[in-house]
Amino acid sequence: MPETRIRLIAPSGYPHDRAAMTRGVERLREAGCVVDALDVLDRSEQRYAGSDAQRAADINALATLDALPDIALAIRGGYGATRLLADLHYDALRERLSGSNTMLVGYSDFTALQLALHAKSGLCTFSGPMLGADFGAEALSDFTWQHFWQTARSPATEVAWRTRAATEAEVEGPLWGGNLAVLCSLIGTPYFPAIEGGILFVEDVGEPPFRIERLLYQLHLSGVLGRQRALLLGDFSQCRGSAYDNGYGLQHSFEQIRAACGIPVIDGLPTGHEPDKFTLPFGAPARLRVGGGEASLSFSGYPHLT
Repeated sequence: MPETRIRLIAPSGYPHDRAAMTRGVERLREAGCVVDALDVLDRSEQRYAGSDAQRAADINALATLDALPDIALAIRGGYGATRLLADLHYDALRERLSGSNTMLVGYSDFTALQLALHAKSGLCTFSGPMLGADFGAEALSDFTWQHFWQTARSPATEVAWRTRAATEAEVEGPLWGGNLAVLCSLIGTPYFPAIEGGILFVEDVGEPPFRIERLLYQLHLSGVLGRQRALLLGDFSQCRGSAYDNGYGLQHSFEQIRAACGIPVIDGLPTGHEPDKFTLPFGAPARLRVGGGEASLSFSGYPHLT
């Protein structure tokens, strides 16, 4: 099998946990990967992995490299990608990457880039593990590792999980989504894709339940949810309430939006800020099946290793 070439990109926060980054690089090398652009691990400017120009150049370089990597892998999330959106070379990126098998992979703050690249360049990217928190975790998640390579090496993939949703559904549409707060922050901008009939997935971290409900209502009241065929709820990590909530919690916020939006709302999808996560192609055609407490997603037509 030919070597897999991975190019690191750092569009958001600086690599505060260097030990995790080193572990991630070593594990990828042990798996037969060549890891390039290690210099991004040495950059920091305030809370960011370098200046806005440096971080935008990580993405724009994909339009001009002599040889494209197999995978462009974000080192971590945090915040900072939104600052880059006006400086990306969307036409050149579309011309170079459209139809290629280069995979752009990340989650959390990386959602901003995924939204913009799909809206402005029509590119399919991946919500999946990052270098530090995932591949460099002290205890590597076999679940995440196996699902990543399963998706990366296959032209079509199916994943399944348990759900508490008491509904039956079978729908098809483009799969898309990511971090809920980042999604909502770009509604009404040129960087938010106008996806009709999609299967939207969301996750978040550190937001109390009432803020999660408010963000979901923003998707609903702006008309985004009404244009989708289903909403998939991923992991909502560290999203605890306070004594003032008087018993109100995440499940109440989910029940509220389920009653309001009029489309299937399916929980339990492994995506977000937990160790176990699927690798999901943002923009790929997908089919969702739900019934009997089981849910499955099949998707195809995305970039993958050849």
